[in-house]
Amino acid sequence: MTIISAPRIFANGRFFERSAIEIHGERITAFHTPAPQADIELPSGFLSAGLIDLQVNGFAGIDFVSGDAHDWQMARRAIASTGVTSFLPTFITAAISDLVAALSRTVQFLDDDGGHSRGARALGFHLEGPFLNDVRKGAHDAALMCDPTPEVIDQLLAAGRGRLMMVTLAPERPHAITAIRQLTQHGVTVSLGHSDAEERESLAGFDAGAGMVTHVFNAMPPLAHRSPGLVGVALTDSRAHLGLIVDLHHVDRRIVQLVFAAAADRVVLVTDAIAAATMPPGEYELGGQTVHVTEDLPKLTDGTIAGSSLTLDAAIRNAVNICGIPLTHALDSATRIPAETVGAHGVGDLAPGLLADLVWWSDDLRPLQTWINGVSVDE
Repeated sequence: MTIISAPRIFANGRFFERSAIEIHGERITAFHTPAPQADIELPSGFLSAGLIDLQVNGFAGIDFVSGDAHDWQMARRAIASTGVTSFLPTFITAAISDLVAALSRTVQFLDDDGGHSRGARALGFHLEGPFLNDVRKGAHDAALMCDPTPEVIDQLLAAGRGRLMMVTLAPERPHAITAIRQLTQHGVTVSLGHSDAEERESLAGFDAGAGMVTHVFNAMPPLAHRSPGLVGVALTDSRAHLGLIVDLHHVDRRIVQLVFAAAADRVVLVTDAIAAATMPPGEYELGGQTVHVTEDLPKLTDGTIAGSSLTLDAAIRNAVNICGIPLTHALDSATRIPAETVGAHGVGDLAPGLLADLVWWSDDLRPLQTWINGVSVDE
């Protein structure tokens, strides 16, 4: 048993002063306030649950589609150093046969690892495409987009072997509404994105069971006062969790303020990080495409933004220090709310019975130490 105390602990959406958590094995067994005598006394800053990122294409020079098992281990440890303890490796649009092969291969990495690597936990996989609208393709290859027929969805579910956790699709595509029902029946969270959907089509997607919007405001029509579209529905429909990239390139700081003002309890901070995250400027891979990174902004040769080089701890600092979002809201949007969005039980908060995924933060919001399953990733 280990007791860790801190000047402040963030749990259940609020801060507790001079508190402690008790850990036995990989789980939290008690929450103490005030703190008793502790085995580890953190002298400053605060303790929170580990961060959860639902959209990560790559990290630390590694692209998840092309990386091998060793690459994945390196990337997972690098992600953990930023305070992220759980994440969804994300595959963008590709041919169905290539996605099936990538899922089959990478699921095997996770099965072989058996949770032994001291790196961030891959909760499952996020397929961002290929069931998108080519009008809003962003950095995706429009030639590879297709309709989510029942047969295709069955192939992907089989390849994912229970680890397919999220699929981004455009609700206006043929078969999309049926696909949403099919996926949600198998426990997959459906996120609407890369879409030209109008209000009616957006509502149909949520009526069918969709639960999220992928990087709200990006790759969808802008909000218009007589045509609210997907953005307007997402901001006002309580069923919609809103993925938001706070790198201050994808959306302006005032849009960040707007999203939190409209739906603070439904915002999910995501990075959409590519292999360039934590790396210097240069050329990197994103799902088989070459991406050029200058000044922290990845772009294709034609200038299209292609993911980000953001880390989730930096997104929190941007939200709080530049956009003026309360720290409690920003932390919730990177812990409890993403866990709730994908139904990830056992993570996202600090409470008895949950996994001991922890982050010790400095007072200036820098991760100082990360624990996963009760074990420091630095040990």
